[in-house]
Amino acid sequence: MPPSTAAGILGPDTGSGPGQAGRLSRPAVAAGDGDSGFEASAFGAGTDHGTDHGTEHGNSYSNDGEGIKRRRNALVLLALLGCLGVFVLARWLAGTPYLDSHWSATQEGKLLMHASANPVLARMGGQTLQTLAAPDVRPVPVDVSLLQRSPRWQVSDHLREQMVGQHRALSAALASGRVQMLFDSGEQIEAMAVPRGYAGLGWMFWMLSAAALVLYLVGWVVAMAKPRLYNLLFLLMALCQAANLVAIATETLPGLGVPAGLLSLDLPVRLALDACTGAAIVHAFALYPMRLTFAPRLAWAVWPVAVLSAAAVASGWLPAAWWWSQGLLLTLGLLAWAVARRSYSVEPNPFALAMKRFAVTSVATLLLMSGAVALSAQLPGWAHGVAVGASVTWYLFLGSLLVLVPFLAGNRRVLREFALLAGISTVATSLDLLFVSLFSVGPFVSLAIAAFVALLLYGGARQFILSRLLGNNMLTTERIFDHLYRAARALQSTPERYPLLLAQLLRDLYDPLLMQRVSRVPSHSRVVNGGAAMVVPVVPGSATPHRGEPVPTHALMLRFAQRGQRLFTAEDARLAERLIEQLRRAVAYDLAVETGRSEERMRIAQDLHDDIGARLLTLMYQSPTPEMEDYIRHTLQDLKTLTRGLAAPEQALSHAAGEWKADLTQRLAAARAELVWSICIDHDLRLTVVKWSALTRILRELVSNSLYHGHATRVEVALDLAGSRLRLRVTDDGEGRAPEAWAHGLGLGGVRKRVKALSGRVAWSEVAGRGISCQVDVPDFDQNARGSRGTSP
Repeated sequence: MPPSTAAGILGPDTGSGPGQAGRLSRPAVAAGDGDSGFEASAFGAGTDHGTDHGTEHGNSYSNDGEGIKRRRNALVLLALLGCLGVFVLARWLAGTPYLDSHWSATQEGKLLMHASANPVLARMGGQTLQTLAAPDVRPVPVDVSLLQRSPRWQVSDHLREQMVGQHRALSAALASGRVQMLFDSGEQIEAMAVPRGYAGLGWMFWMLSAAALVLYLVGWVVAMAKPRLYNLLFLLMALCQAANLVAIATETLPGLGVPAGLLSLDLPVRLALDACTGAAIVHAFALYPMRLTFAPRLAWAVWPVAVLSAAAVASGWLPAAWWWSQGLLLTLGLLAWAVARRSYSVEPNPFALAMKRFAVTSVATLLLMSGAVALSAQLPGWAHGVAVGASVTWYLFLGSLLVLVPFLAGNRRVLREFALLAGISTVATSLDLLFVSLFSVGPFVSLAIAAFVALLLYGGARQFILSRLLGNNMLTTERIFDHLYRAARALQSTPERYPLLLAQLLRDLYDPLLMQRVSRVPSHSRVVNGGAAMVVPVVPGSATPHRGEPVPTHALMLRFAQRGQRLFTAEDARLAERLIEQLRRAVAYDLAVETGRSEERMRIAQDLHDDIGARLLTLMYQSPTPEMEDYIRHTLQDLKTLTRGLAAPEQALSHAAGEWKADLTQRLAAARAELVWSICIDHDLRLTVVKWSALTRILRELVSNSLYHGHATRVEVALDLAGSRLRLRVTDDGEGRAPEAWAHGLGLGGVRKRVKALSGRVAWSEVAGRGISCQVDVPDFDQNARGSRGTSP
């Protein structure tokens, strides 16, 4: 993959540094404008990065109705065919003859009779079987090999041939209908074989067949959801392991009697299934989530090697078939881990990280289980039981991982727990054998110790294992509340920054490696690209709901949660939905509060104008002296200014400054004082009611102090706005001195309070010669104001 393409996919992480909380990184054109990743399928939802990045658009947020219907019908047909296949197999096995009896192995490797529904066999309980034969057929010596039914998991080539030979002899005897059996007491009996029937299949057969059917259907669902090469490879893995589960289902049949033809094909068929599964895993890891540049060469190398190696082992060309088989599987597992590791190093996709961890866990489990089976080969009484148990637990474990992989990003806790329990069962089986072989403890003690250790491992390491394997480190409630509270507090002061605050909240919670704005908007938050990304629709905080539902304008795509350390899950999508709703409600609440305040100000302004204004006007016309009339006229003018400011939600600074000048001119003229007014602003801006009210009352209080406390005859007012800094200076020639010794009552205290509300500073100082100067400094006065650059008069 060229470096330029990789840079285009990942993009600069501009939003993670200080001071860049609201910035969203946007990838280069190579990333397909960020929209090509909106593809959802069960296993490989997303874009194949690399040489064909951005070329697959597949099914984005809507699927063709006819296509869905066809796939649903095809899935139903496949499900029926799978059920029919299980039924045909069960019917065939139910018609095969067998001996309804229960046997076990002695420490010497002999076959010990316990119980039977056949009265002739029942009376031989407690004796060991020496030979079996059919009429006119030479007797064949038998031992514990008759209980083991999986040549694939037989360590010794010699014992494997012996096991197949004994089962052939038993099948021939069962086919004749009469089985002649010689026991260690010297007594020879003839037992009649009966058809097995459905009841004779045992519960393990149905359980494993159901597991195989589930795996078979999951494989088809993934392939039909998005027919890409990596999904077809997943289908091949699922079909191979489903066939393995069906094979071991036939090996768990109770009693004596399994079709010998199945055992003859067990080694070549089962080994071919395992080799194809391993090669398909390696090939799929090279294609998804990142299409590696060497994927074609790797496919041409791994498939021939796997197939030829399996054929050489199965044909007997290589001795020690079991060792070669396990070595081939371990090699393919390590190669899959190396490919997943390389994929994660090229692009830190958490899906690749999860697959790397799955590969490590699977290789370690297979290695432990193989060691247990190899050690059990030295114990004739335990070899068959361990081989059967290890085979069942291993294939259940591998099958559960395959079922789990397509749903890593979904809420599939049952599947996760099943995978974990299957792994713990595999470990318990291996520990059980190790305790027996290494410490020479009894079977009951060994089983109890192994179960105890497995329970401790499950209880103590469950959360660690799930978080490390699946990368599912869920967010704590305290952390979510802390980030949500801070975002809501920020919205109270700056509701127009809602989109940026939402983006920062998502970044703080999920810590994505990349966040970008996209134009294709889903109706709800959703996980895409198999959990590698999450798309969150952004609803404007000020938007009013349309028919009860807010309308999103754009969406944010978050890729690679926790810097590529975990997958996004369905829980994350639901949490994002709740966060968006809470923030939207916070903005709506602030708007409702502001609307209520505006309405209340309008009501107060109207009442003042209609009631108090009318009374003052009446008093003015009835005033006994010209001085009183003039005073009331000025009061009416002040009231008019006040009501107009309350009624207007916003007004320009230049307009407000004109009103302030007119108001102060009238007040100073009445007091026979002079006003010197100067204003210099480099741009005009809109004042909110809060800022207009604060500045109006500050000016009035400072001028009143100059007139009535300082007895000033000259007042200078200078208003400067440069950039975002506002300076207001009021200077008089009054009698006031030593401002640091003043007692701040309601007047000066109100000035300090209003300046502090504007996030500014106020200071009084003496003027050389005579008077007091007060300066108000607000550094970020126009932070939330809207204005146009220019020079105002």
